[in-house]
Amino acid sequence: MSVQVNIYEAKSKFSKLISQAIAGEEIIIAKSGKPVARLVPFEKPPQDRKPGSAKGKIIIADDFDAPLPDDILKEFYK
Repeated sequence: MSVQVNIYEAKSKFSKLISQAIAGEEIIIAKSGKPVARLVPFEKPPQDRKPGSAKGKIIIADDFDAPLPDDILKEFYK
């Protein structure tokens, strides 16, 4: 759900609007009735990936790049 407020109202009710945004509500700030900004809750960026964190969890078969059997290829190239 979103709420639209004009700039003057946003200035005078800023703390309340922040509380609404924290609660998950989207606040649209308008100038002369036209939306110009959006106030939404802040989301933390995802954590950085750690190289090697999946080591030993993924297994690749020795023949993973071997040609497909003829019966499968025939179905694919009909």
